Amino acid sequence: MTQPSIYFKQLELGPMQNFIYLVGDPTTREAAVVDPGWEVPRILRCAEDDGYRITKAFVTHHHFDHVMGLGELLRAVDVPVYVHRRDAPLVKVEPGSLKPLSGGETIDVGGVTIQLLHTPGHTPGSVCLLVNGRLLSGDTLFINGCGRCDLPGGDPRVMFESLSKTLKVLDDATTLCPGHNYAETPTARLGDEKHANPFLAAPTLHDFLRLTGFA
Repeated sequence: MTQPSIYFKQLELGPMQNFIYLVGDPTTREAAVVDPGWEVPRILRCAEDDGYRITKAFVTHHHFDHVMGLGELLRAVDVPVYVHRRDAPLVKVEPGSLKPLSGGETIDVGGVTIQLLHTPGHTPGSVCLLVNGRLLSGDTLFINGCGRCDLPGGDPRVMFESLSKTLKVLDDATTLCPGHNYAETPTARLGDEKHANPFLAAPTLHDFLRLTGFA
């Protein structure tokens, strides 16, 4: 089935090869920003130059390189910030701006629907966003890799569950849009990653733990 048109921008910003995303509705000209960790003026200018106004923000997890620009963003635009409830206490913005979620919710940006998938493992509150056939995977899943599980709050066993039971079952035609530019291409077909990415392809927990150095 043909997906309806959306506004979609992938911006590589900051010194850590972060991908920041703009997702919007071409009819209402509303847009959401995902993981505004760096260079907020460039994000705002990109949306403005394209004729969009930012009305919502999402963060895939609480790590500084994904949330550091939130304060500056909120001084420029008064928008709600959607974050999983388990990471919300570690996102340092005015409490009234945060909209804690549990995963499974859908949030509309104009007529574009964004679904939140709770995918813990990198952090307890890590989420991926599913929108219009694209998976914005934060630091849960990379092209040919996955997020680290050895940082505070990380758990390789939980990560395996997120990959195998939440992400691996998504449609093969889904486009993987990761949180960092760590690969030769900025996006990948999820069906290809199910075979080529050893962390996503790992058939058992033991195999995954061995790959990640925990076995």
